[in-house]
Amino acid sequence: MTENRESLSSFVEKQERSTDYDKLLSGKVLVAPSEDQYELLLTRLKQQLGEGRGEVILEIGGSDDGSENGLLEDELAAAVATLQSLANTLECSCVKLRERKEIRGSVVQYLIRRVLDQSDFLEIRVAVVGNVDAGKSTLLGVLTHGEMDNGRGHARQRLFRHKHEMESGRTSSVGNDILGFDEEGNIVNKPEHGSLDWVKICEKSSKVITFIDLAGHEKYLKTTVFGMTGHAPDFGMLMVGANAGIIGMTKEHLGLALALSVPVFVVVTKIDMCPVNILQDNLKMLVRILKSPGCRKVPVMVKTPDDVVLSATNFVSERLCPIFQVSNVTGENLDLLKTFLNLLTTRMEYHENEPAEFQIDDTYSVPGVGTVVSGTTLKGVIKLNDILMLGPDPLGRFQQIAVKSIHRKRMAVKEVRAGQTASFALKKIKRSQIRKGMVMVSPVLNPQACWEFEGEILVLHHPTTISSRYQAMVHCGSIRQTASIISMSKDCLRTGDKALIHFRFIKHPEYVTPGQRMVFREGRTKAVGNVIRIVSHSTPVHQGNRSKQNKQQRYGGGGGGGGGGGGQEKQKNDKNHVKNENCQEEVTDAEINENGQEDGDDIQKSGGSLRKGKSRRGGGRGKSGNNNSSSKTALPDVTNITSLTVTNRNSTAKVFCLFFIFKHRSFLKS
Repeated sequence: MTENRESLSSFVEKQERSTDYDKLLSGKVLVAPSEDQYELLLTRLKQQLGEGRGEVILEIGGSDDGSENGLLEDELAAAVATLQSLANTLECSCVKLRERKEIRGSVVQYLIRRVLDQSDFLEIRVAVVGNVDAGKSTLLGVLTHGEMDNGRGHARQRLFRHKHEMESGRTSSVGNDILGFDEEGNIVNKPEHGSLDWVKICEKSSKVITFIDLAGHEKYLKTTVFGMTGHAPDFGMLMVGANAGIIGMTKEHLGLALALSVPVFVVVTKIDMCPVNILQDNLKMLVRILKSPGCRKVPVMVKTPDDVVLSATNFVSERLCPIFQVSNVTGENLDLLKTFLNLLTTRMEYHENEPAEFQIDDTYSVPGVGTVVSGTTLKGVIKLNDILMLGPDPLGRFQQIAVKSIHRKRMAVKEVRAGQTASFALKKIKRSQIRKGMVMVSPVLNPQACWEFEGEILVLHHPTTISSRYQAMVHCGSIRQTASIISMSKDCLRTGDKALIHFRFIKHPEYVTPGQRMVFREGRTKAVGNVIRIVSHSTPVHQGNRSKQNKQQRYGGGGGGGGGGGGQEKQKNDKNHVKNENCQEEVTDAEINENGQEDGDDIQKSGGSLRKGKSRRGGGRGKSGNNNSSSKTALPDVTNITSLTVTNRNSTAKVFCLFFIFKHRSFLKS
């Protein structure tokens, strides 16, 4: 415990006491401020609330030079009254977090949180990762529904979305659940008949924690990576089973969070069933990994409310890593975890004054409503009935769409701002036209889809070497598509190498912007990096691939919509030419009418040669039959009847009619 305190204190000293504390609001200035000082304090507090998206933690009792002398009882009462007056002026609540004794007096920390409207709340997204059977879904069920687990998976049943998840007990999809806190820090989740009413929770909450429940099994790794990149989590909660320790995918998920620069805190579960010696060994291993050169974290065991406050106020720096030890059966230390979640503040900077940009991570078709898309607002503000550009489609085009309705956590709202997740009902568009990875952006941006881009990549692990034409899956925001390496700044890449790589998407173009974070993976290969620049906005031509060329000709290539019709005609002619090469000669209606009986004989002979040709495995096609046939036109081999059907349906129908008449001629004569 003493070592834990010393490590936390040394970390706070290194941060130079500058994270969330404003020394102007502490010390004796609050005891009896002048009118000018009061206005300055009010302005500074308003600014801090804006930076913290509606909340800030302040300390009373420290001096301006950084030494904590504390305040006497009467001075502390006057300072608290001044702070309460400032909070009331800005329509905020003032909640006491902790108080400690110093040499001269007391030092107190307060949480100042803005009281928001019913339709507005602060949203914090927490991605829950860890190995399979670590207790991720069980912990979320206990936190959100307020009921302890029975030790046999009772709490997790409420979070599963699919039947096979309930049967196996393993999460295979990206799940979401919420935990609401009011302005006083109290939990507002009150399940009715076993289910949560998200609308009521959001109406009563000033802060909502959105848990992104990710899969722990190795075969669902691509789903986990998509959840970490596409859902833009603020923090990561790494789950470790006390009885199992660091096994399986735990290191993979920790490395993924570190690569994406997501701050991580650790929750050790199942401490009620784990022997003490095994728990201590696993904790030592966990601390060793967090202190390793790859992580460079400062692990802190959270055991008291004071540790919670210190950890929460210094957690945004990404260096501190709090460790909680909880039990979902007995409820031990769950109150510390809930307090920590209540004090978390957003770490991302969102630009509300820029043109709107929204990334789609899922699509739905709701009866009576139509097409619905969900995702995260990255920039700007989107309001009801706004006109946005949706795309790119497989051809790289964007189309105008109108927003019919907006929902946040199933609650109807009039607008969403940067950093908030939402669902939009769209007008006059089918679900089949939308896919994950598409975006909705303001027309002001004039969006362009790209096939090729350059990225700076760091290879975290690869069994051999990476060279040109290597293909792997690229995760960039909600984009998930295979890309090929066109060129690199080095001849080959190995584990630990860093290079500038030129990528090309394989299937269809995407909307990518410079500066986006990306993950490059394939099997055990993992690489991370950033998008540097966009290389090409046009459709690439793949040499030697006839189907790709035909596809370009069908849609008129990359040269505008006017040539589309000519491209289609050319494609049809090419197909007919290729299919007719397999036939000996084209059959015409006139020739069939003139030589019906003789053609029937040729068909029978061709069928016989077909059977002979098939009996020879290594040989070519069967011979066409009698070369001395009196027919003017040699009919095609029966093996190519399917090709002929596509080429000339009327002729093929007549051929089959003649074949039927020839076969049953004795019956017809009678």
